[in-house]
Parts: sequence; structure tokens; C-alpha cells
Amino acid sequence: MDIRALEGERVMKGVQYLVDDRGERRAVVIDLKRQAELWEDFYDRVLAESRRDEPRESLEAVKARLARPRSRRVRG
Repeated sequence: MDIRALEGERVMKGVQYLVDDRGERRAVVIDLKRQAELWEDFYDRVLAESRRDEPRESLEAVKARLARPRSRRVRG
């Protein structure tokens, strides 16, 4: 495998593709200092997708839960 820019591809600074012997993309290398926002967007998307089947809570229910006074925990 080789890291290189593919012919005819727009080059994005801080992003490189790992390609196989046929030139097909197999992985991507992201410079996290240069492309922190891109990584955050990708991570958020994957996280949201992983939670797709979790139960939903309505906005009204969240507002009501947040408006209730919090109980204090006694440290002991």
C-alpha cells in the first residue's frame, strides 16, 4: 500500500489516501492539527449513526427534566 494523491483528485491539505496496488482507496490519513474540524464532523456523524436506534426524548420532556430542581447528593 502507498500514500499518495490520486490523479485528477483535488488535493486537500492535511488529508491523504492510502491506496492499494491498483490505486484504489483503502484508508485515509488525516492531519488532526490541520483538519480538526473535518475530523470532528466525521466523528459526530459516526456517533450519531451509532445512536440511530436509541430511544428518543422530546424537546418538551428535556426542558421539563432540566427545569426540575436537582437533588443534592450527600457525600460521606
